[in-house]
Amino acid sequence: MTRLSRISRRDLLAGGLAAGLLARPALARSAPTSDDLRFAGVFGETILPAPAKRVVSLGYTTQDPLLALGVVPLATREWYGGFPSAVWPWAQPLLGEAKPQALTAEISPEIVASLAPDLIVGVASGLSEAEYKLLSRIAPVLMQPPETQDYGLDWAATTRLIGRAVGESEKAEALIEETRGKFRAVRARHPDWEGKTAVAAYSFGGDVGAFIAPDARVAFLSELGFVSPPGLAQAGKPAGFYTSLSPEDLAPLDADLVLWVAQNSEAPAIRKLTMRKALRARREGREVFSGDLISGALSFGSVLSLPLALERLEPEIVAALDGDPATPVASAVEAGLAP
Repeated sequence: MTRLSRISRRDLLAGGLAAGLLARPALARSAPTSDDLRFAGVFGETILPAPAKRVVSLGYTTQDPLLALGVVPLATREWYGGFPSAVWPWAQPLLGEAKPQALTAEISPEIVASLAPDLIVGVASGLSEAEYKLLSRIAPVLMQPPETQDYGLDWAATTRLIGRAVGESEKAEALIEETRGKFRAVRARHPDWEGKTAVAAYSFGGDVGAFIAPDARVAFLSELGFVSPPGLAQAGKPAGFYTSLSPEDLAPLDADLVLWVAQNSEAPAIRKLTMRKALRARREGREVFSGDLISGALSFGSVLSLPLALERLEPEIVAALDGDPATPVASAVEAGLAP
């Protein structure tokens, strides 16, 4: 999976800004009042004297909820994809004419400070406590709640948290309900999906395996009524949100539905997996291939990307689970995965 880099030592130690930040106390702020917005975070409490207007988004996916809430960030964080301002197609229309600066994995405190933000969103950013403290000298840093993994806050909780920080709580709740309503509608149309097993499989740079809870891709399938096969989380080599499997034993992937969350470039590697041919899901045409855009939408797992994933994947899953192996699943056919 993509390695999430830290702020570089060079950025911390070189340049006048970083040196100044390390040498002086935190920026002076007025004493907290009862009207302040307070957020319990994994590294301590964050206090905002007023809803934020100028926001730097350091989370790899937090540009989505910000844009959905009507807040165009001053800067975003590039994960992958290479889209303008690190904003994927499903969110591009919300940028208007704005062109936020796309920051690399290695964050420059100088650049962040030059943007004069009144809030830095650090949810889903992988920031360390030392990085949090340094950036807090520039502006309040919003992190995930205590005892929450770096990337463990789900899309609804992330939208709600950011909504409160930018003074758009009502809009956040409306967006959450709208998205949940779309999941409920799909689930209601397909009651036969309830309780069936499904796997979000991956292939990346020669590694093959499956995502496991609490990953966003697993949550997507769960919200549609699917369950993970028993024992999947313990199979292979579990590592947080995924488990890596041996290409010689792909049996843990054999579920009622196999959703390959992979980019188009990985299709040839998946086709070459010898033991994939032993999967009943493969023989019976119960595989779906996401491809570049939809794998990105599932990986972002945001209030903006999930509706697109639902729209594109519903007919694919219907075709895969109709009980007739002869029914073509368009994405699998295009990727060369059809039996």
